[in-house]
Amino acid sequence: MTTFITVLVILAFIAVLFGFYQMQKKHLKFSTRVFSALGVGIVLGAIIQFAFGTDSKITTQSMEWIGIVGNGYVAFLQMLVIPLVFVSIVGAFTKMKESNKLGKISFNVLATLLGTTAVAALVGIGTTLAFGLQGAKFTQGAAETSRIAELATRQDAIQDLTIPQQIVSFIPKNVFADFAGTRPMSTIGVVIFAAFVGVAYLGVRRKAPKEAEFFANLIDSLYKITMRIVTLVLRLTPYGVLALMINVVATSDFVAIINLGKFVLASYVALIIVFAIHMLILITLKVNPVTYLKKVFPVLSFAFTSRSSAGALPLNIETQTKALGVDDATANFAGSFGLSIGQNGCAGVYPAMLATIVAPTVGIDVFSLQFILMLVAVVTISSFGVAGVGGGATFASLIVLGAMN
Repeated sequence: MTTFITVLVILAFIAVLFGFYQMQKKHLKFSTRVFSALGVGIVLGAIIQFAFGTDSKITTQSMEWIGIVGNGYVAFLQMLVIPLVFVSIVGAFTKMKESNKLGKISFNVLATLLGTTAVAALVGIGTTLAFGLQGAKFTQGAAETSRIAELATRQDAIQDLTIPQQIVSFIPKNVFADFAGTRPMSTIGVVIFAAFVGVAYLGVRRKAPKEAEFFANLIDSLYKITMRIVTLVLRLTPYGVLALMINVVATSDFVAIINLGKFVLASYVALIIVFAIHMLILITLKVNPVTYLKKVFPVLSFAFTSRSSAGALPLNIETQTKALGVDDATANFAGSFGLSIGQNGCAGVYPAMLATIVAPTVGIDVFSLQFILMLVAVVTISSFGVAGVGGGATFASLIVLGAMN
């Protein structure tokens, strides 16, 4: 009977997928299809959890099959991340007609990323103090015990690194190993190597224009091929979001979330405040926030459901260039650097909150200006090299806690 019901759930999912395929054939707007997938996914996930529970065999087996679509979509996007980061950054240099713009673009992008991360850290600290979470202890269930074991494993790789050593670890010793993603800092390693290749190209362009032109054409061809693959994969976004959202809602232990309600509420309040700050920045720059949100909704919805900014990179760059009218050079720089530097949520808010919660347990006064300034500085520096995948916040928190120890 269990197998029969599981098959029915899977068939229902396939029927919904077919419905979204029909929407695509009717050329409904991409954002409409993504938003619909988000809503339908929430409803179907809630039905599955209400009918069968989170830990039932039916739910587990159904999510394994539904996960083929969701996890497969994320895997396709992650497959593109490293090649896209490399060709995007190098391509930004080859597309740059005036090399003197390089400094301005780089400064603006890095200043924005690091500045907003510092602000996000302050928001995280302030929210934690406002909710009275400093020194809080949370009940550990089976999921938390498993998570702590995972943290202990990850901590072995970074616990002995000082901040200067962490900065040195950004530099790629073996770029081919970084292309293979063999270490936590692989993405920033590829970013640094690509930047060196781009700077070298600018030097060659001045001294040997013909050779530089050949290289630029090669990179342009690689970029177009990569973006064509991106386009093919992005067509699957509504299906991927649907499957991911069903899985998130159907398997979430809402009772456990309620038990941790104060911390969860504080986290979301902090994120909402950071989001509001982003909107204020847009208003300051005379950009209509409502129009902006409509254009970037597909990126935001995918990032929210997949918990992977790395997977969202292709959609990020495409949205910047096609929907927001950002030039290719800036879009490639901003998207690629933003993937591994200055993530406001997982590398800004979360590590700051966790450090503020833990600090009083070791006798640190979290209200002291020295602690706050030191924590903001450490969080900002530690935001370099945080991988844009699920678990990035965990890694960032370990770096911060290790540095503050």
